[in-house]
Amino acid sequence: MQSNHLSRHARQVLTVTQGKALAQGPGSDPSIARSWLRCLEDYHLDPAQSMAPTVLEHGRVLESRERLQQVLQIAGNEMNSLHQQLSGAGHAVLLTDARGVILNCVTAPTERRIFERAGLWLGADWSEAREGTNGIGTCLVERQAVTIHQDEHFRGRHTGLTCSASPVFDPHGELLAVLDVSSARAEVSRQSQFHTMALVNLSAKMIESCYFLRYFENQYLLRFHLQAESVGLFSEGLLAFDGDGRICAVNQSALNLLGTVRDGLLGKPVDMFFDCSQSELLSRATAQASTSWPLRTRDGRLLFASLRGQVRSMLPALAPLATSVKTEKAAGICLVDPALQNDFRRAVRVFERDVPLLLNGETGCGKEAFAKAVHLASQRSGKAFVALNCASIPESLIESELFGYRGGSFTGARKEGMRGKLQQADGGTLLLDEIGDMPLALQTRLLRVLEDRMVVPIGGEPQAVNVRIISATHRNLLERVEDGSFREDLYYRLNGLEIELPALRERSDKSQLLDFILAEEAGEQSVSLEPAARRALLDFAWPGNVRQLRNVLRTLVALCDDGCIRQSELPATIVGAALRLPDVPRNSGLSEPPLCGASPLRQGEGESPLEDAERSALLVTLEKHRWHMTHVAAQLGVSRNTLYRKLRKHGIARDA
Repeated sequence: MQSNHLSRHARQVLTVTQGKALAQGPGSDPSIARSWLRCLEDYHLDPAQSMAPTVLEHGRVLESRERLQQVLQIAGNEMNSLHQQLSGAGHAVLLTDARGVILNCVTAPTERRIFERAGLWLGADWSEAREGTNGIGTCLVERQAVTIHQDEHFRGRHTGLTCSASPVFDPHGELLAVLDVSSARAEVSRQSQFHTMALVNLSAKMIESCYFLRYFENQYLLRFHLQAESVGLFSEGLLAFDGDGRICAVNQSALNLLGTVRDGLLGKPVDMFFDCSQSELLSRATAQASTSWPLRTRDGRLLFASLRGQVRSMLPALAPLATSVKTEKAAGICLVDPALQNDFRRAVRVFERDVPLLLNGETGCGKEAFAKAVHLASQRSGKAFVALNCASIPESLIESELFGYRGGSFTGARKEGMRGKLQQADGGTLLLDEIGDMPLALQTRLLRVLEDRMVVPIGGEPQAVNVRIISATHRNLLERVEDGSFREDLYYRLNGLEIELPALRERSDKSQLLDFILAEEAGEQSVSLEPAARRALLDFAWPGNVRQLRNVLRTLVALCDDGCIRQSELPATIVGAALRLPDVPRNSGLSEPPLCGASPLRQGEGESPLEDAERSALLVTLEKHRWHMTHVAAQLGVSRNTLYRKLRKHGIARDA
């Protein structure tokens, strides 16, 4: 059956490449026909050949990942966001280098095998010269976004895939990477890919812009657009210039807005293109480029611009916190929820004493943001904060990523070797995200590092490291200890202080968090929420937590034309949930969480006798187990999430 399919597909390919145009089907698209012709005449490929893709050696994959380390770091969150926006199931989100080699893949763990059988392995070469017409390879050749749907693939073995890919360019206009979404579902239509392609394009542009901003941190950066409210969005023009006013780089949007080509700008004085002197332009520079102002080009066109004029830290801008705790250094996190505020205070205190932190919480609830805020509020804020997601890196690469390796220690290893995450975090903080997914053999090595404060790269000698560890997981580690998949001694070594981060639906500061994230995503754009839209967002259950909320708000801001987001513009799932809710009085607490500082009811302030009994039982059990939350939850027969929800309900908090 498979051989018949391959033969039919090969005949179709040969028919088209012999110049016999088809009225319909894949060969009717001229770009597909061109690609098929390249595959036959330039690459000498056989469409019926069912050979699996070429996979690079371990060392070469590590070398490629290190070369694109900043891109992978930026793209990681964007890829997770994109996977969630696509509802996850049935999709793999891939990032490749400029050769078409897969360097990162985000997919549901239960579907990983499906995509691996399709050839979507880490290190697999999906260039057009290797695999024929496909989303990644053809995107690299065409240097533009493409969708390759099932039979449009050149090789018959790939016709079960549908791929939408978009190029990611560096600040100099060179191809940096390809972002691709692949689906192995047979029922996917080409029309359904329009939405997917739009999201892939948006994510690729976000990665490009973030990389540009980070690449030119030490230069002046001019951001401009035709509309003032669009300065700061992904469609803005970006132009970097040095202290002498010479242009270093521009993105494609800047070239489009200025109506010129790259070679006509690079190395030229910036005031050649704008109707103001260099000194006038520099006088507008600010550290954060918080406001935009009118700027005319030499040919009289009106733009709106802002100018960042000093070195920006790699970390997000410092965010004011509505709290009495001295956490001025905390960044990118909202801490208005009193219980979360108290947890943060306790976390910083023990972290300063080199006590390891273990963060529990559902996927997307902000564990990495919390860990980074603890780092920034500590004495180590000026040192490196390094995050390693143990679930997103294939088992074969985790050891090299964590411990590094000595040059020549295995086939394909770089001559100079590679520093692992533990060495990169020396003097600072290492976040081991999704620690519950770390392979058992590596747990033993990690435990030894924590005990000896020495790291041994693969094939190398022991080296001293001074690093503090924060671990995070959405799994129940005690259950994994019981089933033998997690070392008990490592669990107790990592669990100096266990913090349970609440799901978004359980936070009392949901309203403030909504405003906080909306302001971050809007940047300098003024965006407000229609009351009905605000209520729908606050009432939604948010199964993807803060990450899902941020993704939704980012999309809404990008599509907002008049500065107001309305209920009709919200995703259908949120609007549908709002319509199904009963009509609840506004003072019930469902739509609006309590204001900052509002205290829940205490015993004797209106609780029922049953609630009094529950509160008393909680206090007795807490004292019995000395506030060890896992043991308390086990005795009460509830999850830790439920336990923390009940503690907030009754206003129970342990003194720091």
